[in-house]
Amino acid sequence: MTYSIIARDARTGEIGIAVASRFFACGAIVPHVGATSAVATQAFVNPLWGIEGLSRLEAGEAAETVLADLVQRDGGQAIRQCHMLDAEGRFAAHTGAGCVDWCGHLTGEAHSVAGNMLTGPEVVQATFDAYEEARDLPLPDRLLHAMRAGEEAGGDKRGRQAAGLKINRGERYAVLDLRVDDHADPLAELARLLEVSRERYVHVADSFATSDNFSGSTDRAPIDAAIRAAEERRRAAGRPSLSQATDTAEA
Repeated sequence: MTYSIIARDARTGEIGIAVASRFFACGAIVPHVGATSAVATQAFVNPLWGIEGLSRLEAGEAAETVLADLVQRDGGQAIRQCHMLDAEGRFAAHTGAGCVDWCGHLTGEAHSVAGNMLTGPEVVQATFDAYEEARDLPLPDRLLHAMRAGEEAGGDKRGRQAAGLKINRGERYAVLDLRVDDHADPLAELARLLEVSRERYVHVADSFATSDNFSGSTDRAPIDAAIRAAEERRRAAGRPSLSQATDTAEA
């Protein structure tokens, strides 16, 4: 009922997951991303595969070891699907024999794709190939580019409803966590949210606390300057704001 991609950007060290499905709020339950690793748990989803799996990967266990143990312990393993990335950059994937066709996965050196209840194997292949080819894009855009290619190849055979995008930049929290829970074109809406995030949010996120700097940046001036510069570039390019936020007029 879902297809997803996990990737690590070798240039920035960022780790991300993108997911789409004809299943409500898939972005809330499928992607689990940590500082050094990631898990996507789907099909007849077992959330504990994501929670426990990520915890163990972050502690340094190998992806193959963690996944094999989850499969062995779960009486429902035949209807589970999962792929994961460990701290050493190794991928492991499981597609249970009872997952609904078409179902399968594909892993590479820097990314993996898995899906079930798809129109055919071309969905996974197109997603995988599109990510590989879009080397010049930032990780969030590259993931969405890949997901759109999968959708154009057929996507979820039941249709569209939800999508999610989660990016981690080496901390215990996600620096970007976007979800579209119920929408006729969730990937397009996710792309809009990504653009809106670049108007203000990403500049604030650059000031967030890190494990090396507990206070982060507490100076608003550079943040405000970055926001103004981004707005000026957008207006100079003739691009309107995509935000749907409202302003309260002062009395």
